Amino acid sequence: MEKYVCNVCGYVYDPEVGCPEANIPAGTPFEKLPESWVCPLCGVDKTNFSKM
Repeated sequence: MEKYVCNVCGYVYDPEVGCPEANIPAGTPFEKLPESWVCPLCGVDKTNFSKM
């Protein structure tokens, strides 16, 4: 599974970790994140992330 990085603040979404801040379990690929998910550090939406 690919990691994605926030183009604004540099936060890295790692699917092996998930996003505990948003109750996203480990093993959730970036593509399966809900459309309402935002960067936990700066609040931008998924369109502001790039594949690493």
